[in-house]
Amino acid sequence: MIRLREKVLQEGLVLSGNVLKVDSFVNHQMDPVLMQEIGREFVKRFASERITKVLTIESSGIAPGLMTALELKVPLIFARKQKSLTLRDDILVEKVYSYTKRETNEVTVSRKFLSPEDRVLIIDDFLANGEAASGLARIVKQVGAEVIGFGIVIEKSFQPGRDLLLEAGYRVESLVRIASLADGVVTFVDETAEVGKR
Repeated sequence: MIRLREKVLQEGLVLSGNVLKVDSFVNHQMDPVLMQEIGREFVKRFASERITKVLTIESSGIAPGLMTALELKVPLIFARKQKSLTLRDDILVEKVYSYTKRETNEVTVSRKFLSPEDRVLIIDDFLANGEAASGLARIVKQVGAEVIGFGIVIEKSFQPGRDLLLEAGYRVESLVRIASLADGVVTFVDETAEVGKR
């Protein structure tokens, strides 16, 4: 996605060799027009699939997840990281470690929103180590539903998340793939060289 790449280059801040801050357009302040384009792009990439639900994790995955669900005309479910007084019974729970925050969260989804017949597209803003993505996939599998694939807004390809998901047999579609953040510079994966690896 050319526009997303341009945003990353213009507004993304490299905080270290592993951390890219995109809070001016993805995960604090959001660019709604860009989010709409992101949703449409995910739908285009998964056009051959029948999808019944979109699943994401709060809070940064909600905007791209909602726009994707809107285009698909299916419900969006977001896994909660925070404990809720209204979400305590009959829940699906998985532990997910956040390398950015250096903490483990229990993410929860109400069992009533997923059934064995569901075909679920998982959307997230970042893919790095694959912890959140794997946790969401385990939640889907708890009810016997099918994970259709993963739609990722920004993938840090120099971290193991993509390989982890591919080795587990999942399809991964990332809109932007970053090869390196070394020396404060964003370097993208050459998509033409990567076509055979999808």
